[in-house]
Amino acid sequence: MTARIAFQGEPGAYSHQACHAARPGLEALPCATFEEAIEAVREGRADQAMLPVENTTYGRVADIHRLLPESGLHIVDEAFVRVHINLLAVPGATLADIKEAHSHLVLLPQCARFLREQGIAGRVSPDNARAARDVAAWGDKSKAALASELAGEIYGLDVLARHIEDHDTNTTRFLIMSREPDLTRRGDHMMTTFVFRVRNIPAALYKAMGGFATNGVNMTKLESYMVDGSFTATQFYADIEGHPDDANVRLALEELEYFTSYLKVLGTYPAASVRD
Repeated sequence: MTARIAFQGEPGAYSHQACHAARPGLEALPCATFEEAIEAVREGRADQAMLPVENTTYGRVADIHRLLPESGLHIVDEAFVRVHINLLAVPGATLADIKEAHSHLVLLPQCARFLREQGIAGRVSPDNARAARDVAAWGDKSKAALASELAGEIYGLDVLARHIEDHDTNTTRFLIMSREPDLTRRGDHMMTTFVFRVRNIPAALYKAMGGFATNGVNMTKLESYMVDGSFTATQFYADIEGHPDDANVRLALEELEYFTSYLKVLGTYPAASVRD
């Protein structure tokens, strides 16, 4: 059976690009939703899932923090993908031909300067790869898509302009999920991700975080979000540097557990090279 990695989106999406970059030996399996990508792994139709969690331009990916703790899957790796946006059109079209550029609502503002300078009107599409597919199907030289070069290859489109995003730091972080955890130490620089809820006592969060400071554990991310439809039920999502077997990490997690009503480690995995 061919090993597969599931992703949300259509062929040519940036999540598909992440699969190619981080897991070139696996067959990419497109899924309509994040839930379907997770379910594909749980049911054994895929071995791993590539899930975006945050982007440097537009922040946290909606719903992911809610889905991860309940997914039954484990984080086994992370990947950072530089989001390069390209203007794609049918063969034979020139930049002067383009009147409309179709893409996801999030991508259009990231190319605002280029579109304005070229006099091109932005048009919203459900997905950047879907936009590329539609442009190929329309066969209209006046319409283009804003998408990855991979989407251009898949749908037979020409690249009229490369890397047209306004900012050159646009990067998406992905987590690679698996049915089974991998707790082995696979490098000197390890990361651990977990979620927790603090006990209902004064200064509980302050006290819970104190163990990381006193034990010299670097926390690279701490985010809160509501759970159970209540303003009083808050769950925290955290990334720290280190492995649970490290003495300082073990002590910090033990102290955290004392002040929490719920604590779940989602995975331990090597830090991506871009962190260094």
